Amino acid sequence: MVVLRSKLKLLFAATALGSGVGAAKIANSDDPATTLKLCTTVPVRLFRLSLTAATIAFDYEYSLIGLPEGSDERAKVEHEVHTRSARRLEDLCFKNGGIYIKLGQHLGQLDYLVPLEYAKTMRESMLNRCPTSTYDQVCQVVKKELGGAPEVIFDEFDPVPIASASLAQVHVARTHEGQKVAVKVQHTHMTDTAAADFATVDFIVNTLHRFFPSFDYRWLVDEVRETSPKELDFLIEAANNEKCMDNFRRLSPHIADYVYAPRVDWGLSTSKLLTMEFIEGPQVNDLKSIKKLGIRPHDIAKLVSQTFAEMMFKHGFVHCDPHAANLLVRVLPSDKSSFFGKRKPQLVLLDHGLYKELDTYTRTNYAALWKALVLADVKGIKENCMKFGAGEDLYTFFTSILTMKSWERVIDPAVDHLAINDQSDLQ
Repeated sequence: MVVLRSKLKLLFAATALGSGVGAAKIANSDDPATTLKLCTTVPVRLFRLSLTAATIAFDYEYSLIGLPEGSDERAKVEHEVHTRSARRLEDLCFKNGGIYIKLGQHLGQLDYLVPLEYAKTMRESMLNRCPTSTYDQVCQVVKKELGGAPEVIFDEFDPVPIASASLAQVHVARTHEGQKVAVKVQHTHMTDTAAADFATVDFIVNTLHRFFPSFDYRWLVDEVRETSPKELDFLIEAANNEKCMDNFRRLSPHIADYVYAPRVDWGLSTSKLLTMEFIEGPQVNDLKSIKKLGIRPHDIAKLVSQTFAEMMFKHGFVHCDPHAANLLVRVLPSDKSSFFGKRKPQLVLLDHGLYKELDTYTRTNYAALWKALVLADVKGIKENCMKFGAGEDLYTFFTSILTMKSWERVIDPAVDHLAINDQSDLQ
């Protein structure tokens, strides 16, 4: 009963205080309809968050009582709690949507920082089951942003999206000039609830950390708070798109023809709607389709590696969301088949919403670190890791994250010690 009362106290305190924080964020709205909608939806979303967070925290706190560190019994119970909690968090993300999906996607990529049960659960669900907006909602966005219904603004507009992600969904359309385009439309709930969601998630995570110091995911909230506003402004994405291509033309002309980003139609783009040239091609990990094009997978792997090396070490302007769905492959438009039927590839980069700028110091030291890694130079690895803040107790862990290899494999002097030997690693 003491546990239950403590749990309820935390839940209601968090809900009440979080509601005040969320209300403060939306109090100045000039749109009465939006304000009313927020006043009815935000408390429900916050209650779900508070209940889930409190349940997870108390599950950990009391399931592990009396179990000694390092024991087989504790490991078994920890696995069970991790699994239960991951499912609870997954359910919360899908019910609340918006930035919650984004948080789940972040967790799914952090195998090396969060329990495997969380990463596996989020990775398997968050990338393939993103919510979609209804066509009516899409029409509202198009009308608000471009001044007319989709069938008026475009000559053709497919009401069924070809893809949906956490922030937006993509529709195929054709302009009145006959150009086939991809129209990226932001989910309306992102715009409506983003500010309140950021405030309440931040509040709940900080509250839980005060109650349970070991439960500290404030860094994840900080990361999403920094990146999401940039991704929510599609004009930033459009500008990143053009800057990326300009960098290749100016700084990497030797591979500029082999890297491509869809052209932006600025006249049909706003901060919440982005119209781009439609590009067809298999994803970078679709080996069967790539081979059908007459392109060797080895050439694709080399091109992807070279493309991102140029961004990191020369441009200092790096695409930060390079998962398979954002990397398409097509035959180089100017290429003619060789005598053996092999074609030259072109890598198409999609989704330019999130970039990182690297200064000269970072790029220089990162290059030195990779040189040491390639040469299995233990002293050089340690020295350069320390420049990135990974000191005596973290440099082996840091190098394992970078290379996805064990420390023993990293310092193996064999020529191919960092090579990918398993075809499954490429898929």
